[in-house]
Amino acid sequence: MLPVGSTHALLRRARVGMRAIFAIGFALTFSQAHAKDLHGKFGLGYNAQFQNYAQSGGVPGISLKYGLSREINMSLVFGIATTSPGNSVTALKFFKNIFYETNLNFYFMLGAGILGSADSAGAGLTSAEFLGGFGAEFFIPGIESLGFSIETGASFCNITGSFVLRTIGVSFLHAGIHFYF
Repeated sequence: MLPVGSTHALLRRARVGMRAIFAIGFALTFSQAHAKDLHGKFGLGYNAQFQNYAQSGGVPGISLKYGLSREINMSLVFGIATTSPGNSVTALKFFKNIFYETNLNFYFMLGAGILGSADSAGAGLTSAEFLGGFGAEFFIPGIESLGFSIETGASFCNITGSFVLRTIGVSFLHAGIHFYF
């Protein structure tokens, strides 16, 4: 067991470290560079990162993504399975580009969704999920209309009956692939 003074010193160091992380993240939100401009572009793809996908009969959602400005994008996610047990997702995600590379956009994202699934007894459950974190969308040179996303952050969801906070890390297989028109 650590002495009381050591515990307080560890807590102070942790607070200083967290402040530094937030300061770096805040500073990155104001960086400017040239990158893939999605302003006015419409993307069609999929998203399978909401918790309903992990449930029995899980279904990914069709994702409609639109560039509101050079820095702000939004996505509407909708998915349904009429099987027994049923499963559905209706969600909205917002993206704020914070750092640009030639074929890569780094962003901060926030999302919220209404999920429908069934428990192990087949009873229907309706729940809410909130997502937040950072991600990147990359474009292969020569195929600039196809964007692959990866994301990390946290999820706050009550699909199990009580709210649970989870860390998330999703590859393009779950965060989505979009074709831009």
